[in-house]
Parts: sequence; structure tokens; C-alpha cells
Amino acid sequence: MSQRSERRGIHVDQSELLCKKGCGYYGNAAWQGLCSKCWREEYQRARQRQIQEDWALAEKLQREEEAAYVSSHGSSQTQPPQSHSQHSLATFSKFEEKKTNEKTRKVTTVKKFFSPSSRTAPKKVPPEKESEKREKEKEEKLQGRRESHGENLLRDLKGIFTQPWEMASPTEESHEGKTPSPSITRQSSIETDRVSQDFVEFLKTLQKPGREIHKQSRGFIESMGNKKDLSAEELSECVQDFYQGMSDRLLNHFKGSSEKVDRVMDQVEKYIMTRLYKSVFCPETSDDEKKDLATQNRIRALHWVTIQMLCVPVDEEIPEVSDSVVKAITDIIEMDSKRVPRDKLACITSCSKHIFNAIRVTKNEPASADDFLPTLIYIVLKANPPRLQSNIQYITRFCNPSRLMTGEDGYYFTNLCCAIAFIEKLDGQSLNLSSEDFERYMSGQASPRRQDDTAPWPQSGTRVDPALSQIHHNLKLLSSLEKRQQQVIEGAQNLQTELAEWQDSVAREVQEILERYPLEIKPRASAIDAENVENDRLPPPLQPQVFAG
Repeated sequence: MSQRSERRGIHVDQSELLCKKGCGYYGNAAWQGLCSKCWREEYQRARQRQIQEDWALAEKLQREEEAAYVSSHGSSQTQPPQSHSQHSLATFSKFEEKKTNEKTRKVTTVKKFFSPSSRTAPKKVPPEKESEKREKEKEEKLQGRRESHGENLLRDLKGIFTQPWEMASPTEESHEGKTPSPSITRQSSIETDRVSQDFVEFLKTLQKPGREIHKQSRGFIESMGNKKDLSAEELSECVQDFYQGMSDRLLNHFKGSSEKVDRVMDQVEKYIMTRLYKSVFCPETSDDEKKDLATQNRIRALHWVTIQMLCVPVDEEIPEVSDSVVKAITDIIEMDSKRVPRDKLACITSCSKHIFNAIRVTKNEPASADDFLPTLIYIVLKANPPRLQSNIQYITRFCNPSRLMTGEDGYYFTNLCCAIAFIEKLDGQSLNLSSEDFERYMSGQASPRRQDDTAPWPQSGTRVDPALSQIHHNLKLLSSLEKRQQQVIEGAQNLQTELAEWQDSVAREVQEILERYPLEIKPRASAIDAENVENDRLPPPLQPQVFAG
């Protein structure tokens, strides 16, 4: 089988990565193959058509109701005059108004009837207690006025002596105050404060336009705090509209300098999305979480896919290639820890560069696009990144559109979207397998490496998966250790038997010697002076003598 036929299920033409409108920018599967610019135009066009259709339907229903009303009231008279028709409409409106007032009066009466004040008689308060109550209410009102006056004065002084871009946003304070976990609050507040401080320091270099940028950014964040019930597409539309408006104003101010505009927009995106991350990432109004679980389960079910099946030109036996693969997996997993879409894109770009390096080292030549996509699929299957769909949707919705349409970031992101789409639609034909074998592998009834238990393991000279080679090596070590353990146990048992036999032989020899040469115990010898105890011929003992000098 030729190399081209082996890749028939993975090969993607580079033209398929571009926008279907033919504008030359990179497309996206989430935008139905369009770039962000063409998708926004199509979305706004479809939205405008929907609004016009809704208006037309509403006008049609209104005309039908008016026609039904006129026909029902005109059937009593053959030819009613125009004045009489207007009089009947006025009379009908007055009747409806009277009916509404009467209904409101009845509801109010019923509410009063069932209210606690109507069921219980009011208690009579003595004049002394009533006067004390009035005095207390006056003091409370006076104290409240003093506190409010003090707060207003403090806020005015703060506004006078504080720069506009250094004041904190009330939306962020209230949002952070509602966070349940203290540790998460502390971590997010530290990161938010750091990003806000960096944003302020950056805007100080712009002087006057910096204040206006900070004011508009803060205003947009506050307005987004009241739009939590919107759908994910509507939230994306709000953010993209803000990006577009800010970019247009910056182009006018910098007189068409795109580099300065991109630099400012990167800071604006970092500041805004760090503050809005909790409310717009995987929102409750979307099904991103459900897609994450489906993709994660799908990747887990494909754990048996090998490098050979995907035709991945990577040899992990080479240390440098193995390090690049590990770094690529680390980068794509680390994407979930980032808050800013640009930082998530940077993780994807870094992962892709490590993949290209692994292919280059393995083949000793520059990698091609046909080699990159299957290797990226293999890395995604091996890493199984957390919340993959949520991160893809977050980048798609809230990233600066210029990054996704052009450049290496847009190219690598588009390839990642293609890899995820390929994993979702992966079948036996894509892996050069029959449908029966594919279903058996997916259900866990069989494994690609153990279809026949009698089949030998691949030799070390052939190119196999390093993980399988390591497993084979470990099994051989365990087998040899088991044999050595059995030998040690048998040797210990033999040693124990020999020791018991040696002990018995020694005991027999000792017994034979004792029987051959019995032990004779002689009487104990007496002391030297034992026989002279009563002998008087012994000289007397010496006595000390004192001589006078």
C-alpha cells in the first residue's frame, strides 16, 4: 500500500483550511468554514432577516385581528358609516378601560381583605411611647444623612486626587465579593489586580487617549455585568462589536498605524477578558460542558489508536523527539489554565512548534503540512486536554478576530479545529481498518496488539510504539524476576533441609562418642591444710613488733 493511500482518511488539503467565501483568510468549523469577518456579516444578515420576518409576522397578525374585529362588528349593520365605526371603536376602548379599572379595584379590595392589617385590629400606642418612637426615627434619619454625606465627601475627594484609570471598577468588586471560595477569590483577585496594574501602566504611556481607553473599557465591563442572561453568541457579538469600535477609533487616532493598534488591542483584550472570564467562559446558556464530556469520552474510547494507524512520522525512541512530544502535550493541557484568548492561542502555537521539531528531528528534513495534522491528532489523543471544546469556543467567540484570520496563530488554531473534527468523525476507513475490527476495538473486546495470543511480540529492530515496547520490556523483567525468586525459594528450602540433616548427624556423632568413651567423674581434691587442722606443731603466726628508736 502506498503512503498516499495510507493517509486517505487524514489528509486535508490546505485550501480546506481557508474561508469558503474565498477571501483568503483562515476559516473555522465553528463558523461553518467561514472566517470571523465573513461569519459576522452572515450572522448580521441572518439576524436582520429574522427581525424583518418577525416584524412582518407581527403586522400580519395585527391586520388579521383588526379585520376579524371589523367583520364581527360590521355583520350587525349592512353599511355602517365611518363616523359610527369610529364611535364604536371609542366606545369599545372606553368599555375596555372601565373593565380594567373594575378588575384592578376588585383585586385591590381582595388583597386588602386578606392582608394582615385587615384581619387584626391596630394596637393603640401610648402617647409617651409614640413620642419616644418619633424621636428615635429622627435620630436614625439624622445619622443616615451624616453617613451618606461622609461617604459622598470621601468619594469626591477620592475622585479629585485619583487618576481616572487608577479607580477600581465597582462591577469587579461586587463580582469578586460574591465568589464563594476564599482561595479562588484570593487567586483571581491577585491575577486581576496584576493585570489591571499592567493595563494602567501601559495606558500611562499613551497619556490622553489612555484615559479614554480605560474609561470605555471600564464602561463596557460594567455593561456586560448586566448581560449574564444573554446567549453565548450574543455575548460574543457584544465583545466583537466593542473590539471593532475600539479598533476603528484607534486607527483614526494613530492615523492607520496597524502595529500600534494591535499592541493596544492586545492589552485591551487581556484586561477585558481577564475581568469577564468567569462570566463568559463556558456560560450556563451554552452546551459547551456537554460537548466537553462527549469529546473527553470519545478520546478515552480511542486510547488504542497507535502511531502506525495515524501514519505519524515521529520516532519517540529518539530522546529529543520524546522531549518534544512531552512538551507538546504539556502545552496543550496548559491551555485550560490561561484566561486570555491570546494566551490560549500561544499555548496552541507552542504545541505546534514542538510537533514540527519532533517531525524534523525524526525525518532529518523540514516537516510538511501532511505530516503535521496526523501528529497533532496523535498529540490530542494522547493528552486528552481538559475542557477542550470550551476552550475552542472561548477562543472563537472572544479572541481578537485578526489573530484567527491570519498569521501562524490562525493557521495552528484552524488545524486544531480540523483535528478535533477528525477525532469526532473517526472511523475504521480513516485508520485502514475494517468496520468489524473498529467496533471491536472501540468496545474493548480486542486490542490491536493482542489479536492473537500466540503471536510473538515485535522485535526491537522494528518501529513500534515506545509505550508498547516499554510494556514488553517490563514483562520480560517481571518474568526473569519471577524465575529468580523461584530459584531463591528452592535454594532456601534446600538449605533448610540440609541444616536439619546436619544437626541430626552432629547429634548422632556426639551420642556415639559419649557411648564409646563414657565420662568418669573423679572425687574432688581436698585443700592443702585440710589434714593439719588439729596439728599443734605449726608455728604461731607472726605478730607485729614495735621497736623503740
